[in-house]
Amino acid sequence: MHLLRGSREDAVALAKAVVGTKDRIKLCSQCGNMTEEDPCEFCRSPKRDQSVICVVEESGDILLLDATGEYDGLYHVLGGVLSPLDGIGPEDIRMKELEERVRKGIREVIVATNPSVEGDATALYIAKILKPLGVKVSRIARGVPVGSDLEHVDQVTLTRALEGRGEM
Repeated sequence: MHLLRGSREDAVALAKAVVGTKDRIKLCSQCGNMTEEDPCEFCRSPKRDQSVICVVEESGDILLLDATGEYDGLYHVLGGVLSPLDGIGPEDIRMKELEERVRKGIREVIVATNPSVEGDATALYIAKILKPLGVKVSRIARGVPVGSDLEHVDQVTLTRALEGRGEM
């Protein structure tokens, strides 16, 4: 409604800004992140650990993970997850590019796909493909959210929290 009530000039300016953004944004040739500069800020940073890659489904996931301040390695955007029911196989996501990057000296791959059937299937596939290359493949932990009560947590989350428990 705001756009309809505004002036035509404002609508045109917004449309130009959207088109301009679309024209400037491209995928990083190394990790697949959305960026204005290639390579992206993460790939070109000398401060990042060049021997570790965190694999995510989409570019937005990078911002969430990086905001924690706990990870200082590289990223790899798959651009989706495996979903045979939807006709999405390994050739439809950036698996070949990931495998090529790993062959160049990566020591660990951290899989940070969503905790869904498709995300889990993708994580298992990544491990199956990369482990024979001698790289460590790990999966981000899952469990009970901070500040929640156990009575409000579903059984699958509780099961995964128990399975992924760590020594104190």
